[in-house]
Order: sequence, then structure tokens, then C-alpha cells
Amino acid sequence: MRRPAPLPVRDGLGPVRVRLRGGAVLVELADRFGEAAATKVLAGEVVCADGTVVGAATVLPPNADVYLYRDLPDEIPVPFDVPVLHRDDNIVVVDKPHFLATMPRGGHVAETALVRLRRSLDLPELSPAHRLDRLTAGVLLFTVRREVRGAYQTMFARGEVSKTYLARAGESGLDFPLTVRSRIIKERSRLQAFEEAGEPNAETLVELLSGEGLYRLTPRTGRTHQLRLHMASLGLPILGDPLYPDVLDVAPDDFTRPLQLLAHRLEFDDPVAKVSRSFESARSLDGGVFY
Repeated sequence: MRRPAPLPVRDGLGPVRVRLRGGAVLVELADRFGEAAATKVLAGEVVCADGTVVGAATVLPPNADVYLYRDLPDEIPVPFDVPVLHRDDNIVVVDKPHFLATMPRGGHVAETALVRLRRSLDLPELSPAHRLDRLTAGVLLFTVRREVRGAYQTMFARGEVSKTYLARAGESGLDFPLTVRSRIIKERSRLQAFEEAGEPNAETLVELLSGEGLYRLTPRTGRTHQLRLHMASLGLPILGDPLYPDVLDVAPDDFTRPLQLLAHRLEFDDPVAKVSRSFESARSLDGGVFY
């Protein structure tokens, strides 16, 4: 198990861990990340795994780790709140809005559910037990303390959580309910996931709830973009989807067309509190308008 970082969470953000190629740390960081990284070394803002401050003459072996705080990118504020549905000593459950990433990645750092909640709730060890896509809204569970993190993350990894989604899509002549099974692959170099021949690794139950294109989706697995890809494969792409079936160019400050996909309900047996839990989003989808 990886030991805790030698720098604390600061303003909702933990330090970045950098694995070194070996040699003079100042030279390597400057070569890989530019002058700003070198400046952090000279300012005493980079530390070794044991907390020792890295200096201008520090030399470390290959695969050694150093830690530092990242410089935040300029971000467009996401103009929606993150309501808390439940909070106790072990977990925090929220109703995540569309357009807000679960945790820092790429150009989304401070404008993420994790960082916002760490700041607003003053919980520096808060960590997501699972993830929702940035464009998907709904029920999202975080752990409060490092000691319980593994129990909840393992629960999700083992498929021991019942997840139900609502989606708006077009009308179809298909007979529902139906189960979609396929093999889904997601490569880092491609925006879209895709299906290929082979043993299925993704399964979704699709039910039609109304003749106006409201569907209930129950994933039996948790592949990246699974629900969006499975609906598109049926000829029923989810309304507002900028990736499936086609990649669309959407301005980063355009919050007018949310993906009509909602993580509606989460149910599980709490591995720490030893009680049954059920949480439901207070949001609804209504003809393309998100409340």
C-alpha cells in the first residue's frame, strides 16, 4: 500500500507525485516541466518521499519519488452547486451537477467535485469511491477518512453496488426491456470508447419508462462511457451527448445543453456501518430541461 504523501492537502488539493529518471533533481524537473518546476526546487517547495526538502544539489536514484504542488490552470467556473445528500464519519454522498468533473484531471482541477467539497466541508482526506463522467449528473459517493477508503472502493470494484440511471433519448420501435452486451474498449488517445468483437465485458439493462423517450438504464458492469455507447449502438443516442455517435465541438463555457443522463439511485450494503444504504438524486430530466 502506498504510504501517505509527505505534503498535506492544501486548499483542497494534494501534492503531485513525480517519479524520477534519476540524477540531479533540479536538472530533471527543469528539463521535463520547465522553468516553473526549477523555481519550485530553488524555493524549497519540492520534497522527497520522506519529507526531506529537495535542494539545488540533490541527486536521487531512478524511480525515486518527489512531491510538489501543481500550478492551477485557468478554469471556467461551473455555475452549479453540489448538494450534499448524506454525511457521516465515513462517507459523503452528493448530487453532482452536469459539467463538473469528479476529480482533478487535465484542465479540470479546482472546478471538480472533489476539490470543491474538500474546501467547503473542510475534509482534506475526502476521496471518491467511484466516478461519474464530467457530463453525467447524479448520486456520487466519497469517503471521508483514509482508513475506510479501501472498503468502499472495493465494494464498487466488485460490482456490489446497485446503480440506476435515467436517460432521455429518441423514440424507437425496439421491444423493451432489452439487455445490451458488448466488448467495450477505451484508449487514452481516443475521445470515444468503441466496441469490438470478442467476449463481452459490458452489460446494460435498458427499460422504456415513457413513450416520450425516458429510459431507465441499469448497468451490470462499469466500463467507461458504457451507457452512452450502448444507447448510441441501439440508434438511441442520449440527448445532449457531444461524443456519441459523433464528436461535436462544444464551447467550454456552454452550459446550455447538458447530457440527459442522470445517476438516479445508488444502493448498497455499507461495508463499514453494516447497514443497507439507498440514495436518490433530487434532480429530474424533463424533455431536455435539467432541474
